[in-house]
Amino acid sequence: MKLFSQLILSSSLIFGVCLTQQCLSRSATAEDTLPDQVTSVNQLTDVQPTDWALQALQALVDRYDCIGGYPDQKFQGNRSITRYEFAVGLNACLARLNQLLESTTADVIKREDLQTLQKLQKEFAAELSILRGRVDSLATRTDQFESQQFSTTTKFTGEVVFAVSGAFDDDKAVPAGETPGSRGKVGDNIIFSDRVRLIFNTSFTGQDLLRIRFQAGNIPNFREATGTNMARLSFDSDTGNQLILNQLYYEFPIGSAVKVTAIAQGTLFDVVDTINPLLGSDGRGSISAFGIRSPIYREETGGTGIGISYNFNSAMNLAMVYLANEAYNPTAAGLFDGSYSALAQLTFQPTKSLIFGLTYARSLNAINIGTSSTITNDPFNGASNNIIGNSYSLAASWLINPALRLGGWVGYLQASAQDIPNDPSAEIFYYAVNFGFPDLGKEGNLLGFVFGQPPKVISNEFGVVDRNTSLHFEALYRFQVNDNVSITPGAIAIINPDHNSNNDTIFVGTIRTTFQF
Repeated sequence: MKLFSQLILSSSLIFGVCLTQQCLSRSATAEDTLPDQVTSVNQLTDVQPTDWALQALQALVDRYDCIGGYPDQKFQGNRSITRYEFAVGLNACLARLNQLLESTTADVIKREDLQTLQKLQKEFAAELSILRGRVDSLATRTDQFESQQFSTTTKFTGEVVFAVSGAFDDDKAVPAGETPGSRGKVGDNIIFSDRVRLIFNTSFTGQDLLRIRFQAGNIPNFREATGTNMARLSFDSDTGNQLILNQLYYEFPIGSAVKVTAIAQGTLFDVVDTINPLLGSDGRGSISAFGIRSPIYREETGGTGIGISYNFNSAMNLAMVYLANEAYNPTAAGLFDGSYSALAQLTFQPTKSLIFGLTYARSLNAINIGTSSTITNDPFNGASNNIIGNSYSLAASWLINPALRLGGWVGYLQASAQDIPNDPSAEIFYYAVNFGFPDLGKEGNLLGFVFGQPPKVISNEFGVVDRNTSLHFEALYRFQVNDNVSITPGAIAIINPDHNSNNDTIFVGTIRTTFQF
């Protein structure tokens, strides 16, 4: 009797060890997911001849053929089990004993053993009943999910942003040469606005991705209120809260190293890494359009094209993107006869904590990048309709330690007017540095700072330059309420806005609440 008690305890441990991984469905015809049944104790690589339970394990194999281990042929006999796990193991052994009783008339099972089994079965009757109920409930919920799920291939997610925002100053910013105050006062009313994104991610093979994103919002570009694009929020979107399609692409691999993205509606940074892991999300990162990514990724008209990403190895990647503005219009431009943007980026990540990106972009009529001065957006003062841009940027991000990440970028853009005599060119320069303190105060929280100079015309053969230098200061703190909700108060200060020292400093503040589902 004492030996049989040891056998039952050992068998329950054997099956109970597997409960959380494979053995829960042993009685649910899932034999193909279980480890092979052990026919000899010698098959268990971590069981030694000196182990105190060796005889019990041998008895389970020889008398009852009721023993199992992990797929790596280990027993893990020192692992603790719960009463529920014991119940599962006991139930499995009872089933095996019933099979023996039905298949043979020999005295395989002793009467005292059966009496012990009956006692154990009675003692764990409640646990066995609860376990059967849980399995039945799980099966019912699984059937219900399979019948009611949106799609077998599509995952639906979404993001909602609520923002309370405002801009503060006396007069709107004006370009160099204009009289301060000539464009009126800053619109300093506090506003409440929103942005909604509905995202459908579909995979047909498990390695491809069809992305469809709809967006609606009424968050304004603060240029109208302040006189400068430098005051823009990263998450602005004003469609009058009408739902529009603003992202549509299909991404698929070719072999193990190449990924191709066919873009019907998208951006350059749908394909390339913007090298800003902490602050690069417009819903959870930087609150300013300038602070979210290098301006080189905004040198685009947006639209239709193709992207290719090639991994040389785990540390180096080359990504290339081409986008055309009116690719859908056969009589006006098509893919290759109108405004376009072409970008190539070599990304190098020598360690998990350090990443660099060297980027080149060439564009036609796409240098209005939306975060710079009035002169930078149009350095030829409306006289050219054929502006070629050649841009160069270096970005980096370094996780100095788990509590501090340092990043930033520097960039240079040469714009050339092809339809003005002598093809005059303008040179534009910008830079930014950011600091992030992840998980400050709580996991998921983020304290962030951004400092930099928005794009500025530093020389111009056409004769128009930015005379002074704007400086961008930004601070934010994201409080992660739970897995789905975050609240981010933040503030932006623009000194010498629009690169004009005659303009007063402009302040923008916001409290952004983001819901993700």
